[in-house]
Amino acid sequence: MLAAVFEGQGQLVLKDRPKPVLQRDTDALIKVTGVGICGTDLHILQVPPAHPAKQGITLGHEFTGEIVEVGSQIPDFAPGEPVLIDPHPGCGVCQECKKGNTDICIPLMTSSGEPGHPNTIGIFSDGAMTSYVIVPRQSLYKVSPSVPSHIRALAEPLACVINAVNKLKVQPGDTVLVLGAGPIGLLFTALLKANGASKVIVSEIAEYRKESAKKCGATIVVDPNKEDLAAVVARETDGGPDVVVEAVGPLLPQAIELVKTRGTVMQFGHDETVNPAVPVAAMLKKEVQMFGAFIGRYSFPRTAKIMESGQLPLEHIVSHRLPLSKVHEGLELLRQGNGLKIVLEPEEY
Repeated sequence: MLAAVFEGQGQLVLKDRPKPVLQRDTDALIKVTGVGICGTDLHILQVPPAHPAKQGITLGHEFTGEIVEVGSQIPDFAPGEPVLIDPHPGCGVCQECKKGNTDICIPLMTSSGEPGHPNTIGIFSDGAMTSYVIVPRQSLYKVSPSVPSHIRALAEPLACVINAVNKLKVQPGDTVLVLGAGPIGLLFTALLKANGASKVIVSEIAEYRKESAKKCGATIVVDPNKEDLAAVVARETDGGPDVVVEAVGPLLPQAIELVKTRGTVMQFGHDETVNPAVPVAAMLKKEVQMFGAFIGRYSFPRTAKIMESGQLPLEHIVSHRLPLSKVHEGLELLRQGNGLKIVLEPEEY
């Protein structure tokens, strides 16, 4: 089967690999039907890398598929069922995992991938940029077959955003500013609007993404290269937005500057090579509440329900569907800023 294999030093090579075989009773064999290219994949393929990954593994951690075969300890799933997959199973032995907090598994938070650390699917163990992949029971979630495969491939990033939004506790009537309209920024836009935000202002420089932001519920879209974002925020809010979501990576100082006094900032975008200086004085004087969010392990059941309901305009977030053989074309589209979520499909369509 064709697989996109990470060979280190920015190299992703298409290779023929054997179909995996179940080795444990607690695993399932999944036929991949869609796998998204994530910003993390781009970071892994940078030189030097902006995110660690194990050399020699198949990439792909944002994916969906169908059950092909299950181990004897998985009686609640059957062949043919579509599934959502959480690629971040905890290690099971660290202090947090023993307390049930597998979403903040200590080794996972280090992103090290050393022996004994969790084998995050598609980063430290073989992922889904191929036709078949082995997945442990704790990573499987049921979903209705009515949800199209390319939409199901958004499950992992949507679960992460749901986890973040749960921390924000946005109230009906609140005003929100989202910095960045990539797939993550668009998911925040759609979910916060659905949660009752009266006004969602989105800051984005790419024309393609600005149009998508409007389709996802943005009230106002600002190009900070053409307009004074601070002036627009001042005009459209009463002393600043209640919440600012930083969905890019290096814009935390701007988020703190723009949020209202006693407002809330969610830092979600991140790049391990970028560590912006935090304006501590402004944060303290304005009494800004700061939140960070990473993965969304416990948000997958709600993710499935949201997808099944059709309440979010998720179709506007998937910009391209490509066969797996065109993975390099997909990567280049993202590097050039000419796509949103690109979903690879192992079989031609």
